[in-house]
Amino acid sequence: MLRQVNPRNARSKRALEKREPKAIENPKTCLFLRGSTCSQVVQDALNDLHQMRQPLAKKFTKKNPIHPFDDASSLEFFSEKNDASLLVFGSSQKKRPHTLTFVRTFGYKVLDMLELSLDAESYRTIAQFKTKKFAVGLRPMLLFAGTAFESPVANEYTLTKSMLMDFFKGEPADKIDVEGLQYIVSVSAEDSTGDGDVKPAVHLRVYLNHTKRSGQRLPRVEVEEIGPRMDFRIGRVREADETMLKEALKKARGLEERPKKNITTDAMGDKLGRVHLGKQDLSDLQLRKMKGLKRSREERREDKEEFAKNEEAKRIKQ
Repeated sequence: MLRQVNPRNARSKRALEKREPKAIENPKTCLFLRGSTCSQVVQDALNDLHQMRQPLAKKFTKKNPIHPFDDASSLEFFSEKNDASLLVFGSSQKKRPHTLTFVRTFGYKVLDMLELSLDAESYRTIAQFKTKKFAVGLRPMLLFAGTAFESPVANEYTLTKSMLMDFFKGEPADKIDVEGLQYIVSVSAEDSTGDGDVKPAVHLRVYLNHTKRSGQRLPRVEVEEIGPRMDFRIGRVREADETMLKEALKKARGLEERPKKNITTDAMGDKLGRVHLGKQDLSDLQLRKMKGLKRSREERREDKEEFAKNEEAKRIKQ
């Protein structure tokens, strides 16, 4: 555990205030670590993921004798020391070769962990694709394909989807510029074969968008693979504690958007509004004067006589 630090000057006080809980949290920083035994394949994978996570990423090259699922105290130490909410730990052992462990923390305590085994045969680095790359700092468009990710019951695939969405999220944006949508991260899962022992593989692909003329108003979009190409098998999983997860999902008061009265959204996503009006008197409605709508002289005389009779009847009753 780290000792309690008291600020000695204004600079250190601002640094501590930066780490305090906020109503709107800062973008998550990801820390990349390697174990005491780490293959070259895992090191290349860490470099590619670190490149995709820039500039919200830190990478350590020193070997660390860490076993995440046995003792996570070292990961919590690194998380608090570097103010990192996400960690990616790479290791390679005889029993579990070429593994990447994704870790999320809350309050510098481990929230949940996911172990992914990388297929070394099908793995291709970014440098092996001789194509144009995307600019640093842009947020990707995420695509999850496969029925495994849509399970209503929480499992390892829904955790994989949540973990990768957190990893590629980046900085929040109020407005989106179409020019910034340069690349797509596609994550697909194979359909289950019915064998309970073999879990479907997870395929991660990255594509660059190309817009070309189509002769119409909307351009024609083509994609080109730019790497990395990764195939994973889901290994060990540590799910979040219910109490800690409830605390992590809690939102500050005042940030929720107040529901607007008489405004609903249909199944297609269209916004519908209901307007309440009082009782209208159409007799006072001003119409365009037309000769065809004018009353004749006899009709006006009859109306005057009828009005006079009504007034006389009212006077007699009184």
